[in-house]
Amino acid sequence: EQTARLGTGTIEVKSGYGLDPDTELKMLRAIHTAAERAPQIVMPTFLGAHALDSDAADPDHAVERIIAEALPAAAAAFPGIACDAYCEEGAWSLADCRRLFESAVQLGCVVRVHTDQFNSLGMTKFAIELGARSVDHLEATTPEDLRLLADSSTIGALLPSTGFPLDDRYAAGRELVDLGGAVAIASNLNPGSAPSPSLTFAMALACRKCRLKPAEAITAATFNAACVLGLQDEVGSLEIGKRADILLLDTADERTLGVEIAGPGPVAVMLKGRWFHTGWPDPT
Repeated sequence: EQTARLGTGTIEVKSGYGLDPDTELKMLRAIHTAAERAPQIVMPTFLGAHALDSDAADPDHAVERIIAEALPAAAAAFPGIACDAYCEEGAWSLADCRRLFESAVQLGCVVRVHTDQFNSLGMTKFAIELGARSVDHLEATTPEDLRLLADSSTIGALLPSTGFPLDDRYAAGRELVDLGGAVAIASNLNPGSAPSPSLTFAMALACRKCRLKPAEAITAATFNAACVLGLQDEVGSLEIGKRADILLLDTADERTLGVEIAGPGPVAVMLKGRWFHTGWPDPT
């Protein structure tokens, strides 16, 4: 509800940190239950390949269970669910992510991946070759991989709200766009590395730190983000036949969305054609 009041009409929620198949499936069922009650569209994503259990007696066996048990169970319970992974030193290795994603594709899952947050391990190139829907983070992406990404159909998802509290490192959004690539913006809301529910804050950071233009940031946070989730025919732009998710802003210039920092938020929020939140007695 907090993100909805700030104007987010569609939100992706990921599993992860379950560390075992049963807990991962429990998290996905909880996301499904929350989706039935939320005012927004809620998209679940299987992120079983996130953290590694440091207390596991056999870490390799724990990884194998996620690939051989949790992934097939998630794909069966939630057909077409996206499969994500965190490929990084100290997390899932490139080799293990390869095995996970090859299985995910066979199970009909869309592939997404956290890549190049701190180190470039080769995941971005492999994800592009695999036809991943998006590659997220990209703070450590090499110039060569940026060119490969720009020439592909994979979308580069920028998560600048993570760099702000962590290490002040940001993806090369300007370079990727100038090379002809498509970028999306997400809040990456989580209590550890991105404790902000505000997508407009992420957009403002993308303008300042990733050097996007305000119009580019708006496109990245709306239509391009909908493309990442496969929802471009339902949301992401104001068109006849699409869901009426609309923000009313106290400004005469929509570029304020990419400029203003820590503003009061939208005056009113319409979700699915109904006023969800408004600061007016009667916005109609």
